[in-house]
Amino acid sequence: MGETSGGSLRLFGNREFVALASTAFARSQAYSTILIALALYADMFGTSGTVEGLFGTAFAAVQLLIVLPLGRYVDLRDSKKFLMAGLALNVVVFVGFAFVSSVEHVILLRVVQGFSASILWLTGTTVVGEISPDESRGLWIGTYNQVGAFSSLLGDVFGGLLLFLYDFEVTYAVLSVITIGAFLSVFAFLRDNPGGRADPEEASGYETLSDLMGRRAIKALVFFRGSFSVGKMAVIIFLPIFARTEFGINAFVIGGIMAGGKLTKSLTQGKVGDLTDRVGEKYRFILAGALVYAVGTALIPLAKYADGYVSEMTLSAFGRSLALPGAFFVLFAAYAILGVADSLRLPASMALFVEEGEHFDAVGSSLSLRSIAWKVGQVGGPVLVGAIWDATSVLVAFWTAAAFIVVSAVVFAAMFTMEPAPEHVATPADD
Repeated sequence: MGETSGGSLRLFGNREFVALASTAFARSQAYSTILIALALYADMFGTSGTVEGLFGTAFAAVQLLIVLPLGRYVDLRDSKKFLMAGLALNVVVFVGFAFVSSVEHVILLRVVQGFSASILWLTGTTVVGEISPDESRGLWIGTYNQVGAFSSLLGDVFGGLLLFLYDFEVTYAVLSVITIGAFLSVFAFLRDNPGGRADPEEASGYETLSDLMGRRAIKALVFFRGSFSVGKMAVIIFLPIFARTEFGINAFVIGGIMAGGKLTKSLTQGKVGDLTDRVGEKYRFILAGALVYAVGTALIPLAKYADGYVSEMTLSAFGRSLALPGAFFVLFAAYAILGVADSLRLPASMALFVEEGEHFDAVGSSLSLRSIAWKVGQVGGPVLVGAIWDATSVLVAFWTAAAFIVVSAVVFAAMFTMEPAPEHVATPADD
């Protein structure tokens, strides 16, 4: 098909790839925009830290419950119908968010959003892997992930701008149009039952998961993912809320803070991934990335003390004035550091899970464990840190999150080095 010679752009001439990429774009755009909207809801309803933590927990809890059975159904059923159902459910979520009138409504809609996001992520990734040609599978998967990453960055900026200039209804109407476009693209361009159906006995994989968990290296990686996600998800949920409720920073500027971190990650991750391949000892990159992430996390609450050291700035744009308090620059710097930290950690983490999976010819099962471990911490982390914030202070809350990250890194390094990883060469990637 000549796809490898044309690079990523050549893939957009393939209608099926365009259909799948549109689902990644719609999913990531919605995720990033709604994260900013949650900060506005928290400000609007005057929520406590514990309740704000539920914004993250509600989203993750449903994903933790459904990820394994959903994966089996995706293997056995028509994936095209799953994608269309996930997109339609996302539109329902947007309509609901446009008319929320209480905190309970927000939490309920986060549950539904978590369900639809799981459908789109798991099904989309599976279908891309199944229908891509063997000689260009890496190109298909890499480009598909790039579309999602670009959309996430765009969601921070464009979504934040919409929420700044207009109301919730207009913002969610735009997201609905994007999602409906993806629905129509899948309906028109994607083949029925893409990739065929797996054998029911081969789709379960429970025995393989048990075998993998017998490896000390996998136990170390799973422990790290679960513990690290407690701290990271607290940052993802609470940084926008902290910026809004503590400093009154508007949605557009919050989006700029978040986009800065994703920009540093996108600029550095490829180079770090190549360095990881050349240097080896990937666990050291995970350790370094986690410790840098802890530093960035610990910097966030220091924004409260920025006014005495960093001058406020005022910018004019779109016929309005944008006030940038000193706290903005501290938060922007902290999030940029977090982006660099992710670049150190992510390629090595993915590569080690792949290598451990290759040891059992079960890369898919190994990556499933990676996802499940993240969901465990994602469920408990936001509520735990939110409750600590309520009981103590924002400084204690974020420093507790940083402490979780440090402990997870140190224990991981100790556990991982007790048993050497299998010697396989794998291509690092980011999920």
